[in-house]
Order: sequence, then C-alpha cells, then structure tokens
Amino acid sequence: MSLLRRLSSVLLPIFGALALSACGINSVPTAEEEAKAKWADVQAQYQRRANLVGNLVATVKAAGKQEQDTLVRVTEARAKATSVQVNAEDLSDPAKVAQFQAAQAQLSQGLGRLLASVEAYPDLKTNENFLQLQSQLEGTENRIAVAIRDYNGAVQAYNTRIRTFPDAIGAKLIHGAKPMTPFEATTPGAEEAPKVDFGN
Repeated sequence: MSLLRRLSSVLLPIFGALALSACGINSVPTAEEEAKAKWADVQAQYQRRANLVGNLVATVKAAGKQEQDTLVRVTEARAKATSVQVNAEDLSDPAKVAQFQAAQAQLSQGLGRLLASVEAYPDLKTNENFLQLQSQLEGTENRIAVAIRDYNGAVQAYNTRIRTFPDAIGAKLIHGAKPMTPFEATTPGAEEAPKVDFGN
C-alpha cells in the first residue's frame, strides 16, 4: 500500500498538470493578447488617418474657399473620431465598439465628400502636396482594411478558443473570459454591391 501511495503522490500531480494544461490555462490569455494587439494596430491606423486628414483639409482649404461646409464637416468628424476611444478592456462591449465604428464611418463619409469636391479644382489636382497626401490617405485606408481583417481573425480565434472544449473549461473557471466584439461595416448598405448605371 505504501508503494501505491507514493506512486499516486507522484503521478497525481503530473496527471493534474497535464489535465490543466489542456484547459486553456495559457492558450486563452495568449489568444486574448493577440486580439488586443491586433486592436492596437487598428487604432494606430485610424490615428494615422486622423493625422493625415488635418493636413489634407489645410491643403484643400487653401485652394477652395467655396468648400467651407465640407471642410467643416470633415474637421468635425475627425474631432469626433479621435475623441471616441476603445481600449483593450472594452473589446467585449459591443456598444463601445459600435460607437467607435460609427465615428470612423462618419469620418470616412466626410473624406469621400471632400475628395469628390476636389474635382472642381484643377489646380489642386496637380498640387504636389495634395497628391502626396491623397496617396498616403489611400495607403492608410488599405492599412486600415488589413488591420481590421487581422483583428477580426484574432477575435474569431479567441472567441472559438473560449467556446470549445477543453479550453472553455479554463476560459470560464479561471479567466472569466467573455467573447470579444469583431469590427463590422457600419456604412449603410455596405453589405450590398453598389449599382452602376451608365445611362443608356
């Protein structure tokens, strides 16, 4: 009996450690941190865009006094977009993520109107500073799309991990893990392809 007790006192902790290692002890926080890092990338790209918008507005303002209303709207949208902050702890709050998304969508719409109004100013379309800013803005929009895609992939991996066996055990009992909110399109009609009519 003494041998059995010694053997069980050695094997029980080893078995327990192996059982717990398969329950999300390390994998859940690792997946959570990955998603938070990807969110930081999304925020960094939106901040880059906000920084470029100020320069773009100043360049357009110098060239087109008539577009004052559009410039004011873009400037206000930029201020709102930069004032809405979502930190990593807020990623499981759909309302806060939606508020951030809505502010960014409003800025995107304002930028679209601003860039469309530039067509009326041939001098501005050849201005080197404007062309550089426009190019940087286009590149930033692409970076934002990539950052959002990467964030959503990390959120999907995290949410799957905390909901599937055996990681769900550690996720609920040890970490109190909650699902994170993915970034979704907020532009009205974004889920539908635009209709193109060339007029017959």
